[in-house]
Amino acid sequence: MDIDEVRNNANNRDFILNAVKEKGTLLDFASDELKDDREIAINAVKNNGEALEFVSKRLKDDKEIVLESVRKLGWTACYASDRLKGDKDIILAGVKIDGQVLYYASQELRNDKEVVINAVTNKGLIYKYASKKLRDDVEVAIAAFKQDKRVYDFMSDEMKANEMIQEIKNS
Repeated sequence: MDIDEVRNNANNRDFILNAVKEKGTLLDFASDELKDDREIAINAVKNNGEALEFVSKRLKDDKEIVLESVRKLGWTACYASDRLKGDKDIILAGVKIDGQVLYYASQELRNDKEVVINAVTNKGLIYKYASKKLRDDVEVAIAAFKQDKRVYDFMSDEMKANEMIQEIKNS
């Protein structure tokens, strides 16, 4: 199926549904109306999580569709609505795959220890986007530092002086 064929059928629901089942990112060439079709959107992201970029703004606020994408490719959380960037299920699913997702999380979730621990365990440097309170949490700092020694540059003087941090640094 080539892109011209998809463009020529951009308003044909059955054609687009079959196209996105075969290659999810072909949703990019569908009409705006079909990008807002829930069945088409869910099939597109089931095929390829990157298709979330092309779903309508309304459907970027649909938890099931966004979660389907984020569970495959954590980073696609960047396409979620602001409301869903504050949804713990969405962000937690994302940071478990790609700690960088913490960057897109709401301030509230940057202050959620479970979310932050999962994020820094898989991408230590994302520590700098955690809330100040959690950057000063020894467990969070240790998890981040063990994952990436460069985290030390982002620690408070108090954390840098922590006995356990010093032990890891000197090992």
